[in-house]
Amino acid sequence: MSNTSLTMSRRSILRSGAAFAGVASLAAPFRAFAQLQSVTGFDAPIASPYGPLSPVNDLNTGLPLLQLPPGFSYRSFGWSGDMMNNGQPTPYSHDGMSVVEERGPLTMLIRNHESSNARDLTGEPLSVIDARGVYDDVRGDLAPNGLTGGTTTLVLRNGELYKTLPSIGGTIVNCAGGPTPWGTWLTCEETTTDLRELGGKKHGYVFEVEWNGHPLAAKPIVGMGRMAHEAVAVDPYTGDVYLTEDRRNVSGFYKYVPNFPQARFGALEKGGKLYGAKVVGQDNADLNAPSIGDSYTLEWVLIENPDADPANYTDAIVNDTASGPFLQARAQGGIRMGRGEGIWYSRRDGYFYFVDTAGGVDGSGRPGRGHGSVWAFDPVRNLLTCIYTSTESVAGNNPDNITVSPRGGIVLCEDGGGVEDEFGFGERMLGLSPNGAPYILAKNNIVLEAADIARAGKNAKFIAPNDYRGMEWCGANFNSSGDTLYVNIQTPGITFAIRGPWTNGPL
Repeated sequence: MSNTSLTMSRRSILRSGAAFAGVASLAAPFRAFAQLQSVTGFDAPIASPYGPLSPVNDLNTGLPLLQLPPGFSYRSFGWSGDMMNNGQPTPYSHDGMSVVEERGPLTMLIRNHESSNARDLTGEPLSVIDARGVYDDVRGDLAPNGLTGGTTTLVLRNGELYKTLPSIGGTIVNCAGGPTPWGTWLTCEETTTDLRELGGKKHGYVFEVEWNGHPLAAKPIVGMGRMAHEAVAVDPYTGDVYLTEDRRNVSGFYKYVPNFPQARFGALEKGGKLYGAKVVGQDNADLNAPSIGDSYTLEWVLIENPDADPANYTDAIVNDTASGPFLQARAQGGIRMGRGEGIWYSRRDGYFYFVDTAGGVDGSGRPGRGHGSVWAFDPVRNLLTCIYTSTESVAGNNPDNITVSPRGGIVLCEDGGGVEDEFGFGERMLGLSPNGAPYILAKNNIVLEAADIARAGKNAKFIAPNDYRGMEWCGANFNSSGDTLYVNIQTPGITFAIRGPWTNGPL
């Protein structure tokens, strides 16, 4: 049976299963690809359907941490250093995040921490690895008091923070990840660090996490490959998992087909096959400098050893180490992206949307060093289409994480160090219009003085006075009703819940 036939067969089987009840049927794409502007990319944003930005005070601290359109409000919570329910301070480096469960007045968010350092900013030991699932508690030069990367769970009650819990520990550089249709979180390590010489373990894996912690969360899903993982997204009809890789110009696009596509915790860890994407009829296609409207039909090549070690890869574009999965896919004609970042499944249209944060070219014409691109992938037709590329930082400053609202609107989190636009300097969240044009949705406005930190009641050991406006947004996701957008700013480490008149635009 061909890979395409296999996909269709699995789709037919799982679509009829009760485990995926309530998933919207495939409809015409929200994004009308026929209407995409016929340009290489955008050099400026369009006017936002939500209106111009201005500073808005946080409902919890009173500080003007964000710029938002008229009618929008927000609350901050889960700051680095805030005390968790286990008596430990909240770790820093907030990153990928998602709502994984909603139960009456309760909302459970799992949040990544892109960290590998076991000491806080004062040099004192910091440990969150009392979570029930702990992968690696190595002692050594890298982590002299245990590894603190991992995830924390934020439990909200009626929109207010109720408790914060560690949910996995002993992993490192937990960048993004993705939710599963059955209410868990797949956290991704963006590294291939090997700590066995220090008495630890290999890293570079995906782990499944439950919101309240689970001992089995400490098991890596080895079949998903060892690489600098960025994000994952699950096809709710087939159970297949799509994965991005964040390694400049040696990044592939992958699909994990589980042996047991069951909608429950632990099934993915029971094994499966990892495939790398290849353009039909074209070997080693470089998709790291796309124009809007570029479209490719993909096929999938089997990666025999997903746990293979990294090795050197040399060609005209790059001379660097590459992951074992990338090398195996490339040897069979696999594609190459600039730097694969966030990916999100849209229940509105059945497409996967993912980011190449370095898509495009730099001033010297080098591919995979641009301002960023967004791709739409149709898993039924195996069709990949570029719907957005930024040619100037003001039109998109290296977007990283991505999410799709329940109504089908796309939100991008910038991670380029800040940009100057009509609303001043700062990093932004962007929206994409139905024809792929970017507009400014929100802006990082965090400038903290010592007095601000004290008035807000924050831990001065973790939150230092500084201008944080150039720090990245990450972890954007909506609740199921679409009335609240949850998002992080990685440094100094703050989580936000944003509400407003979303129906004024595509979100």
